[in-house]
Amino acid sequence: MTTNSHHKIRQMLKGRIESGEWELGALIPRELALAEEYNCARTTINRALQALADEGVVVRKRKGGTRVCRMPVRHAKFGISILREQVEVTGSEYRHQNVVTKLKVPPKSVRAKLQTSESQEALFLQTIHLADNSPYAYEERWVNVEAVPEILDAPLDEISVNEWLVRTVPFSSGDVIFSAENADQRVAGALECQIGDALFVLDRTTWVGEKFITTIKLYYRSGYQLYSSL
Repeated sequence: MTTNSHHKIRQMLKGRIESGEWELGALIPRELALAEEYNCARTTINRALQALADEGVVVRKRKGGTRVCRMPVRHAKFGISILREQVEVTGSEYRHQNVVTKLKVPPKSVRAKLQTSESQEALFLQTIHLADNSPYAYEERWVNVEAVPEILDAPLDEISVNEWLVRTVPFSSGDVIFSAENADQRVAGALECQIGDALFVLDRTTWVGEKFITTIKLYYRSGYQLYSSL
């Protein structure tokens, strides 16, 4: 199995639930049995089931096994926004600045997200997104060029990497973490805010099939509010 097979297994398990093979409230097979069925490590099954639990699809109880949720859970939906459109909908003029665009070997934490080797280079970008010439958001992004080789020829001075990827590269799934962080010197300089200011931060990794595409950390200026629907 591949190193990211828990994503594929999560989808297969979810498909069996949606098809009615395991009814609402049903106890599904234990991790060891599923690991044997899918010919993978038990830890892979554990990660897949935990992802389904996080989605509200199943309920897990220690020593009680895993059951399909009796009542469906509604979730907020988050799309990948084009920052230019976010800015323009407020009536402001959008512009972006590429501070850094270069190939280099990512640190270990990023390699783990992109599933790249110790010597494999990725494209690293630091971009400031502006609204009426004032910083709106600051992003630090890594792109797996083996998954998206055409990005090396993309006109990233004319179109932001955010918009180019959304419009050009399909994705099948992703992980998103929302958090609040205090601006350090680097981020405060990019957003022209005070060191220590509380900022809304989005940390996202996306992939298509078995290939990891990109991982990004996006810092919004102070006062940003996230809107979604249920």
